[in-house]
Amino acid sequence: MDKFIYKKSAGITALSASITDFTYKKHSHQEYAIGVTLRGIQQYNLDGSLQLSYQNGVMLFNPEQAHDGMAHDHEAGLDYVMLYIEPQLLLEVMEKKDIVRFSTPIVYDHRLEQRILSLSNAILSEKDEDLCSELLVSLTDSLMQTNLSTDDKKDNALISKAKDMIHSNLENVLKLDEICKVLNLSKFQFIRLFNAHTGISPYQYFLNCKVERAKQLIEKNRDIYSAVAECGFVDLTHLNKHFKSVYGTTAFEYMSHLN
Repeated sequence: MDKFIYKKSAGITALSASITDFTYKKHSHQEYAIGVTLRGIQQYNLDGSLQLSYQNGVMLFNPEQAHDGMAHDHEAGLDYVMLYIEPQLLLEVMEKKDIVRFSTPIVYDHRLEQRILSLSNAILSEKDEDLCSELLVSLTDSLMQTNLSTDDKKDNALISKAKDMIHSNLENVLKLDEICKVLNLSKFQFIRLFNAHTGISPYQYFLNCKVERAKQLIEKNRDIYSAVAECGFVDLTHLNKHFKSVYGTTAFEYMSHLN
């Protein structure tokens, strides 16, 4: 039985998940995603290579790093926890100005693992927000001793502009022609360039952004139907379908988990 529980505290979202048959579609998050495989083997494609996180493996995802995800063995299944941390929050805690990147996707580091588990347990069991903030400081202290680099793969200026155009028009249908006209590229040149830089197609990226925006609106307003309308989904079923492919749970179920 697939199970996904989300809770949020101190600006951090924690996920406790158990998966057997569920498969995440290729997607990315605007946050850093940091997690631990508790049982089973987590399998995913990241930057064109297959990754396997075994029990106690710490998984490190950079913002907007496209990936999918599933249990390596569907019969055995998989349990894991994940923390989603906004880039500006992580940098503030680390006292760094420039974006940092994890240069290794999976590490086996007992201290880091324990600190991720402490923070995720505190959020999931709805402990005091100040405690969660303190645990975040401990976690980032451990993170800074892992393979971090400030060598941000700077987005090609064209891709950056395209992303801005996509973000500014999430409520409407994606119009590649308009973007290509501004960038002075053919549609096929643009699709190829976008894929090469982001690991995801422009349309997948657009859908992904719509879903993330809907999630933020649901957290802020606790109103699922305004999220449907503001993000340009046809109806709640349409939002739920895409939400589930990224978060493992429907938008409606996600809202019911919020405090």
